[in-house]
Amino acid sequence: MTAARKSDWWDRFFYVAIIFKGLDGVLELIGGTLLLFVAPDKIKQLAILITQPELTDDPNDFIANHILQGTAGLTDHVVLFGAIYLLAHGIVKVVLVAALLRQKLWAYPWMIAVLIIFILYQFYQLSVTPSAGLVALTVFDILIVVLTWHEYRRHRARRIGTA
Repeated sequence: MTAARKSDWWDRFFYVAIIFKGLDGVLELIGGTLLLFVAPDKIKQLAILITQPELTDDPNDFIANHILQGTAGLTDHVVLFGAIYLLAHGIVKVVLVAALLRQKLWAYPWMIAVLIIFILYQFYQLSVTPSAGLVALTVFDILIVVLTWHEYRRHRARRIGTA
């Protein structure tokens, strides 16, 4: 990245957002890896351990009850699906973010396409089980798509101008 590019606020905003997306991918890789090695019963026990103090004070605590409900139906298949899902997402995001940070032109349309697929799936998930976290993630992904499209057009224009 040249000194001129470092001073451009669009570029800085894009790179900060992309780095957050990369960190999201790393967290998904960590979470997916952990799920491969933690049995559903251990996850349920951890949920009970974490929520017990809060439920002792307030048996109707919204978050604690949702954590327990979410872990109640865990099976080996559900945990394996979650692990594979997180690992796949994480790998794709980390690879694409690394390529974008290296300004690889091919990565821009790939990032846009992958995120659009994720967004469509997230819209489906929101229609089935709405959650504030998923809404926030979807809005963030839409922002990343817009920024990536904008940066892709600028990057291509720079490349054409210097070619």
